[in-house]
Amino acid sequence: MTAEFVDRRQVGRRFARVAADYGDHDFFAREIDRRMQERLDYVNIKPARVVDLGCSRGGSFAGLAARYPEAELLGVDLAPAMLAADAAQRPAWQRWLGLGKQRDPLRLAADAANLPLKSRSTAVVWSNLLLHWLDNPIPALAEAHRVLEVGGLLMFSTLGPDTLRELRSAFTDGYAHTQRFADMHDLGDMLVGCGFADPVMDMEVVTLTYDDLDALFDDLRTAGSVCAMKARRHGLTGRQAWGRAKAAYEAMRRDGKLPATFEVVYGHAWKAAPRQTPDGRAIVRFDLPRKG
Repeated sequence: MTAEFVDRRQVGRRFARVAADYGDHDFFAREIDRRMQERLDYVNIKPARVVDLGCSRGGSFAGLAARYPEAELLGVDLAPAMLAADAAQRPAWQRWLGLGKQRDPLRLAADAANLPLKSRSTAVVWSNLLLHWLDNPIPALAEAHRVLEVGGLLMFSTLGPDTLRELRSAFTDGYAHTQRFADMHDLGDMLVGCGFADPVMDMEVVTLTYDDLDALFDDLRTAGSVCAMKARRHGLTGRQAWGRAKAAYEAMRRDGKLPATFEVVYGHAWKAAPRQTPDGRAIVRFDLPRKG
């Protein structure tokens, strides 16, 4: 039995708590979504179905629907409250009259590591800033590979190890204050290990600045992005410990602002035809000469 590091229930509780107002505070996720969408400009694919893993309130739906208007769009999220808030934001007159029903994305409350979807049932799996909330990305990547059809595309973003490095260094109390973030190269290895072909990984550093530490914590809290590691402090931080952390963070102030670093990792890979049968026998393909 492997040790678990992420408090899965806490992740669900946090995002359920902020679901109603999440659309007013998800500016960072929306910016990363925009940058991911730009990467699709270089992908030639016409999917019949797109699955959005960790869709939250459906911030990626509009862009994906505009790009792939003929595709069925399915949003999957662990927090039912997020899905309900997304469905409720459709204009009331459309819901009452039943208009726009064909374009309304489907929504499914499910675990990314255990999808209730048929194998080879989708052409694109899209995931914006989900993987770092999982205890281990591998089961979710393996599920993405399973539900993709041959030739299907996985595209995702997540956060890398330098994310919130200032916050981690400011606290010396021995507790976790951020999620555990996977390295870009490790994620590439995971993709290959799950059977994906031609993985492409890249990263960029995005630095947000704040007037004070309270503003940073407010942004993290309202976006549901508070630490959900089991090794987090479960009670209140003492006055002295908080004072030391605040002073340490203040020492990092530059040009009148406090920095908050986010290492954003992007990845995409394709599902190639299998090279062996489920029982381990190799598949050998012969290209027969054409007649005439």
